[in-house]
Amino acid sequence: ENLDKPRAIAVSDDRIFVTEKDGAIKVIQNNTLLESPLATLRGADVFDGGLLGIALHPNFSTNHYLYVFLTYAENGNLWNKILKITESENKLQNAEVILDKIPGSSFTNGGFIKFGPDEKLYIGTGTVSDASHLPQDLDSLSGKILRINDDGTFPNDNPFSNSPIYSLGHRNPQGMTWDDDGNLFVAEFGPEKNDEINLIQAGKNYGWPEQQCSGNESFVDAIICYDPSIEPGGILFYSGDSLDFESSFIMASMRAANLYQVDFEEGLSSQKSILSGIGRVRDVVQGPDGSLYVITSNTDGKGFPDSMDDKLLRILK
Repeated sequence: ENLDKPRAIAVSDDRIFVTEKDGAIKVIQNNTLLESPLATLRGADVFDGGLLGIALHPNFSTNHYLYVFLTYAENGNLWNKILKITESENKLQNAEVILDKIPGSSFTNGGFIKFGPDEKLYIGTGTVSDASHLPQDLDSLSGKILRINDDGTFPNDNPFSNSPIYSLGHRNPQGMTWDDDGNLFVAEFGPEKNDEINLIQAGKNYGWPEQQCSGNESFVDAIICYDPSIEPGGILFYSGDSLDFESSFIMASMRAANLYQVDFEEGLSSQKSILSGIGRVRDVVQGPDGSLYVITSNTDGKGFPDSMDDKLLRILK
């Protein structure tokens, strides 16, 4: 309870880490929110920027590396950067910038980061404005899915030479996950409508700002399109056996204030609510025990918080 503008969750074997927009990395251990944050980072004070995504290194239990996405201001400009943090006993020991100068915005920074099954770090970046064509520019990190090594260098098998860019033409990615076959899916906001779920392929162009959802053969079509907007957040394919879902694809939704399950083959008609009545739902992750962890987003300036918002919830059955 009483999380302040939480943005993303990462779960280890014994702890839960939550980023708060205003810069704190909160730690939950033994079902208790620790009084002192792991770190408080100084970011830009803008509506939809600040401390956003968080990811734990695949070998976090031994190396204690975690990664965050941070919006900051410099000389009147907004930028985003990726920090690699070393922690010990819930305290920051070292912080290193491993990717910088991702163009920033007051409203559409993307900000979601996750390690893939290939142990590369994937980063969703947003456009600086709806009028910007930078998402189509391979010389810009705006409006892209990026893929980097754990030290910030660029993998040799990325689709563009000496570049972190993995795919382009994105507006505002907010969720990222992989299925059992290693296919990458991304959820992203549209401009009031045309939110998208996309199947990401290396080197492909998803159209923003030239295309929304579908209609132009030069770009990849979304596999699901939402009109009006539901503001999709965190997504995952459920792989545990603790919970019984008809469909394994799980999606948080802020504007629709729900946690949903969806079957891609059946489309939107298959969408069913798993959890509602808690307001805006921003992120969902699967814990090592097969339960789901969810954060609400009612203190973000768009919701209607109660006296205990925001909350981290655990779904056991």
